[in-house]
Amino acid sequence: MTESYILLDDLRFHAYHGVMEQEHLTGNDYSVSLRVGCDMYGAVESDVFDKTVGYEDVYRIVKEEMATPSALVEHVAGRIARRLGKEYPQISSLVVKVMKLNPPMGADCKGAGVELHYKF
Repeated sequence: MTESYILLDDLRFHAYHGVMEQEHLTGNDYSVSLRVGCDMYGAVESDVFDKTVGYEDVYRIVKEEMATPSALVEHVAGRIARRLGKEYPQISSLVVKVMKLNPPMGADCKGAGVELHYKF
């Protein structure tokens, strides 16, 4: 095995991020996706939970960070990444994608957001 990832795709949240006052009052719907790089060889070979990063722990951290309002989704994604990197030193790389599903920009689109790539 040369690489291994834990994937959480399209986690949905209602949160209060944004620069416009209305976004702080009514909030918006968001999608968060992550690709967490970590060595899973021990879990693959042993079937032991302690040999991997639990996706429920990753979800808990994302949920907590999404509940803290920020002006920019860039800041939210960065907080998620820094916290995961700090709490789980076995994470070697991370891709965090945060999408605002109904951006207030007058466009007909699926969303607007950011994708950050980290190496630890």
